[in-house]
Amino acid sequence: MAISKKDVEHVARLARLALSDEEKERYTTQMGSILEYIEKLKAINTDGVEPTAHPWPVTNVWREDKAELLQGVTRDELLQNAPEKEGPFFKVRKVME
Repeated sequence: MAISKKDVEHVARLARLALSDEEKERYTTQMGSILEYIEKLKAINTDGVEPTAHPWPVTNVWREDKAELLQGVTRDELLQNAPEKEGPFFKVRKVME
């Protein structure tokens, strides 16, 4: 599948990119190479191959989400580093209105 300079200009316009003539030529060649490689990949028989997002099986390794104080550090020691505090809490700007 051949890609033209006009195709590159169209994609650049959609992406709101201003390209020089040299960049347009380079990207025309590069995008053409990418599309040729995709055509090669389409020719490969992948029947019976399960789709994957990762080469190894991945499991959730997160710990249970529960509040804990750091061992050996008191709340007052932690709050000493706070730019602002309100009572025993860090004070932060409101995120949502």
